[in-house]
Amino acid sequence: MGQRWYYYTILAALQAFTVRDKIITHAWSPASSITLTHQHAYRDVLLHHHQQQKITRSKTTAATTTTALYSTSSNSSTPNIAPKPKQLKKKNLRTFARHLEVECWKQPKVRDLERVFLAVSDACRQISRIVARAKTDDLYGVATNADGSQLDENVQGEVQQKLDVVCNEIMLRALCGCSSSIAAVASEEEDEPRTCCDIMGDSAFSVGEYVAVFDPIDGSKNIDSSLPVGTIVGIYKAEDGAAQASLETFKQNGNNMVAAAYCLYSATTVLVVTLGSGVDGFTLDPDRGVFLQTHPDIRIPDKGPIYSFNEANFHEFTEPVQRYLDSTKAGNGVIGKGCNARYVGALVADVHNILTNGGVYGYPGTISNPNGKLRLLYEGCPMSVIIEQAGGAGSTGTQRILDVNPDEIHQRVPMFLGSSENVYEVDQFHRYYGDAEAN
Repeated sequence: MGQRWYYYTILAALQAFTVRDKIITHAWSPASSITLTHQHAYRDVLLHHHQQQKITRSKTTAATTTTALYSTSSNSSTPNIAPKPKQLKKKNLRTFARHLEVECWKQPKVRDLERVFLAVSDACRQISRIVARAKTDDLYGVATNADGSQLDENVQGEVQQKLDVVCNEIMLRALCGCSSSIAAVASEEEDEPRTCCDIMGDSAFSVGEYVAVFDPIDGSKNIDSSLPVGTIVGIYKAEDGAAQASLETFKQNGNNMVAAAYCLYSATTVLVVTLGSGVDGFTLDPDRGVFLQTHPDIRIPDKGPIYSFNEANFHEFTEPVQRYLDSTKAGNGVIGKGCNARYVGALVADVHNILTNGGVYGYPGTISNPNGKLRLLYEGCPMSVIIEQAGGAGSTGTQRILDVNPDEIHQRVPMFLGSSENVYEVDQFHRYYGDAEAN
C-alpha cells in the first residue's frame, strides 16, 4: 500500500508541478511526510520526465519539417523539394506566316510563293525532328536497298546517306504538293530535274510559273558526329512556262533567282529567307512548333574577323588562295591582327556564322578539283542571293557567282562568300597572283 501510494504521489506531483514545460516550486502539504529517499526519487522522476518532453518536442519539430519538405500536391506524386521556378515569359515575336503575308502583300510579284515558303518551313520543321532523332531511329549511315545492299552513288559520285534519301523525299513533296505554283524541281540528290506531275502523280501539279532547286540536307556526314547540317532552297521563274520542265529551264544564272532560303539545324533551328527585298531570320519555337522572327533585316558587317576554309587542303589550293591565307594569318589583310579561323564542314553552318559575325567563307578549287566541290545551282546561287541581299558579296575569285551561266545543272564552282571587303580582298589576290600563275 505504501509503495502504491508513493507512485500515485509522484504522478500527482508530475501533473501539479509541470507548468509550460518548467518545473516550479509548489506548496504541497503531504510533502513533509515523504522521506528523503522518496524526495530524491521524486526529483529524478521529474527531471527524467522533463528530458523526455524535450526529446519528444524535438522529434515532432523534425517530423514537421520533413513533412513540409516532402509534402505532395493532390495532382502530383513527385516530392515538392523546392518551389517551382517561374515560367519563362515568351517574347512577342512575329510568326513566319505573318511575315510572309505582309511581304507578299508588299510585293505582288512573289504573292504566288507564299504557300511555297509555308511548305518549306513545314518541311524544315519535319527535317529538324528527323535530325534530332536520327540516332534513336536508326537514320545514321549509308542508305541501303530493301535487300540490304548499298545504294548506287549519286550523280556527284557520292555515297548517299539515309538522311539524304528521307529528306529529299520530304522536300520533293513539300515543294510540289503545296500549291500549283511550282512546275518542276531539281535536287542535288537526283540526276535530272523532275516535274511535279511526275512526283505527285497528277498533271494538275505541273502548271506553275516557277521551278525550285534545293539541297535537302547539306553536310549530312556531320550527323554521325552530332554537328550542324542544313537545307538550301532557291526559286526561279520558269522562262518558257511549259508544263514539262527542260534542262534549259534550270540553266539560268543566279540573277534570275527570285527567292532563296536556308535552314540551319543546330543548337536551334533557324530559317533564313529572302524574297528579294532583304533578309530575315526565324527561329523554331519548340513549344509552339512555329518559326518566329528573331533576326529581322539581317545585315552582314562590311568586314569581319572570321575566315572559314578547310586548311587541311592548303597545299592543294591555288597560289592566290595560299597567299591570301598566309597574309590573313600574318595580320596583313583587312581583318588585321584579330583574325579567327572557324570551320564546321557544312556550308549552311559556316555561312550562317559569317552572315552573323562577318568575315569570309571559302571553298576554292584545288589541284585535283579546279572547280571545287560546291554546286552552282543548288548551293552557290541561293547562298549568294542571301548574302548579297544582306549587303555582302559572293565570288568565284574571278567573277560574281550570280553572273556565272551554268553549262549543266550539277556544275561546280569555286566559292567565296561573306563581307564585301573580305571577298574583294580575295578577288584582288586572284587578280594579281592568278595572272602570275597563268604565266
